[in-house]
Amino acid sequence: MMENTRSTDKTIAWSVGEEQFFARWRSEAGLPPPASLLVADDTLSADAAWRLLAAGQALLWRGDWVNARHLLQALARRAERRINRPGKAPATAAEAFAAHRLRQGERAGLLARLLVEVRGDYRVPLRRAQNVVEPCCEAWGVPGGETSLVSLRELLALISAHEWRKKGVFVSAVGGRIHPHYGVFSPVRGEYVDLVARAPLPRPPADCLAFDIGTGSGVLAAVLARRGVARVVATDLAPRALACAGENLVRLGLAAQVECCQADLFPAGEADLVVCNPPWVPAEPTSPVEHAVYDPGSRMLRGFLAGLAAHLRPNGEGWLIISDLAEHLGLRTRQELLEWIAAAGLVVSERLDTRPQHPKSRDGQDPLHAARAAEVTSLWRLRRG
Repeated sequence: MMENTRSTDKTIAWSVGEEQFFARWRSEAGLPPPASLLVADDTLSADAAWRLLAAGQALLWRGDWVNARHLLQALARRAERRINRPGKAPATAAEAFAAHRLRQGERAGLLARLLVEVRGDYRVPLRRAQNVVEPCCEAWGVPGGETSLVSLRELLALISAHEWRKKGVFVSAVGGRIHPHYGVFSPVRGEYVDLVARAPLPRPPADCLAFDIGTGSGVLAAVLARRGVARVVATDLAPRALACAGENLVRLGLAAQVECCQADLFPAGEADLVVCNPPWVPAEPTSPVEHAVYDPGSRMLRGFLAGLAAHLRPNGEGWLIISDLAEHLGLRTRQELLEWIAAAGLVVSERLDTRPQHPKSRDGQDPLHAARAAEVTSLWRLRRG
């Protein structure tokens, strides 16, 4: 049955017959609330659900939880077939990337229209519903007492992040596990961590002050502390990242060496070593965790380079850890990067390179395989000119 729906950016009101319902709209991706809802349950087939979602209709699931998960999987398979239909081959790597991101966005937007209710105490009022209280508390904070509507796909992402947070990722350079929080990038690609673990420090670690710009999970701050750097100041703009880094550093026994503070790039003062692993691809993120990968206009990269000289002590170094994937995708040139470095009054004293080992670099079916196969991750050692 179609429902009459009124929406704002925070609240959805709808009715079924004479009964009125109200809920808070939640979307980490910043998607607008649905203009209309259709109640769906176990009687709805995957083909019928696909047709409704493809037409722009949002479905509010009131059937069985396990069946909802199965339906989402079936819809995802249909979406994959749709976005991978043969078509005209892109003429350039940049066009291939743009088409890939467009297809990803279309897929995500369509699947995000399958919704569930989450009550104010973070219970899901469905048969065989999974207990999602802990994942929701970790991502959203203490229960707020009001019902929310959320994409089932997003709710499952919260659950997945909760499991990653419990398990953690073992990082040999820190001799322990890093536990990523929801919306914070997990250090599953270890090659950039290993670069920081082996690059020569600009001065003896016992006398060294380091800044870790955009610390995220805190993994690079932890690497520096493990190397004996006397003091590290780790910055991030995102409260979730700062909470994540702080928790990881306490767990690793490194909190006494590392101070976490909220800042847009640099803290006050100068350091012997300033490290930054900015997002590698200049494109728009579409979810919280993508902010660690995509950086519109290379904002963070350019901000780091422009401000670095002012935050270096005499004979200090800046370490820029970045992949050249954007260059292979035609989104940024090496010449542009070198010009930004020179314009900031910096010179390159050395560059340490490594090849990524992640599965996508070997996946010939990946639409960006050629770029990924050629990718090199580098640590650029920068000094004042």
